[in-house]
Amino acid sequence: MPAYDKSDLERRMAGAVDALKSDLAGLRTGRASIALLDPVMVEVYGSHMPLNQVATVSVPEPRMLSVQVWDKTNVGPVEKAIRSAGLGLNPINDGTTLRLPIPDLTEERRKELAKLAGSYSEKAKIAVRNVRRDGMDSLKLDEKKNVFGEDDRKRHEAELQKLTDKTVADVDAAASAKEKEILGK
Repeated sequence: MPAYDKSDLERRMAGAVDALKSDLAGLRTGRASIALLDPVMVEVYGSHMPLNQVATVSVPEPRMLSVQVWDKTNVGPVEKAIRSAGLGLNPINDGTTLRLPIPDLTEERRKELAKLAGSYSEKAKIAVRNVRRDGMDSLKLDEKKNVFGEDDRKRHEAELQKLTDKTVADVDAAASAKEKEILGK
């Protein structure tokens, strides 16, 4: 059984890009997005739950989020969780609904967010390079086990490098698009 599994490596690299896109979606750009509240955990029913399991989040207008809490008794904990999540949002309580106006970003905050987007992309690139290293190691192992010869190993290494380059380009594209969005350019 060969140790080299190209489809597994592709899946893992795609996973790194998906994780990056998920991280980037949580960055605030001055426009309302449901993904903005993904990291919010609410303490209800004696445990911590993601916000989307106790309320419906919608975007009624471009600079406003609406959080419709299903159980009236959870409005207070949801409001508290949103305030303490460090997102810079200040909920307005309307009984069972919380309205969240999205404030303008300061230039300083935009630069911080752009820097954070860059660090997310660097983490994703490191993950991709680690997958590439694992693939190269398994190719060398297969060559030692005589699963295939040196020519095949070199051909697979070239394929793996192409896949790595393409995935890193995807990471760069996602990060630069988000940085432009954040900086408003």
